[in-house]
Amino acid sequence: MKFFIDTANLAQIKEAQDLGVLDGVTTNPSLMAKEGISGEENVLNHYRAICDIVDGDVSAEVIATDYENMIKEGEALAALNPKIVVKIPMIKDGVKAIKYFSSKGIKTNCTLVFSSGQALLAAKAGATYVSPFVGRLDDISVDGLGLIEEIRLIYDNYGFQTQILAASVRHSAHLLGCAKIGADVMTGPLSVITALLKHPLTDSGLAQFLADHAKAAGK
Repeated sequence: MKFFIDTANLAQIKEAQDLGVLDGVTTNPSLMAKEGISGEENVLNHYRAICDIVDGDVSAEVIATDYENMIKEGEALAALNPKIVVKIPMIKDGVKAIKYFSSKGIKTNCTLVFSSGQALLAAKAGATYVSPFVGRLDDISVDGLGLIEEIRLIYDNYGFQTQILAASVRHSAHLLGCAKIGADVMTGPLSVITALLKHPLTDSGLAQFLADHAKAAGK
């Protein structure tokens, strides 16, 4: 399973990269705004800075919702760096844009996916990644992990190469659930990844080892 971090914060991206388990980054306009990044050139420069930190794919989202402008924006984003994956919304013109980019060898991430039917369309159009939003479905009392399971079954049935990128992952239980089902990628905040480090028995065991060492050293 690949670990992506869902942020535009350069310090958090670097921390995740330094941990040694980061495979990529996902961003969106909301995350850019959260970091105070505005203006076309500033946004493009920020994507360049992210690409300088990470080794893997970096999803950069288009703002346009019509086909022509999605193509224009997507081509400009893809030209920034080979690591860039053009993030396209799951709408009619978005599916058409994904097909276009696929034919040009440009990687895509179909975002805002909330049903297995949408995921099937994205795969048919040739999306590199499909992003079902686990946490947002849970927010409305729909089983987000159940959707991941449905998509995994459909993709395996037909040998689709589109990678399932579990998005809106809120906590480690989401992450582990996606891993058990067989999601190819998960994206979430840094806290979701670092939460995997923690277990009370690890803490108490380490404390005991250190205490025993100190006691033996004092003899």
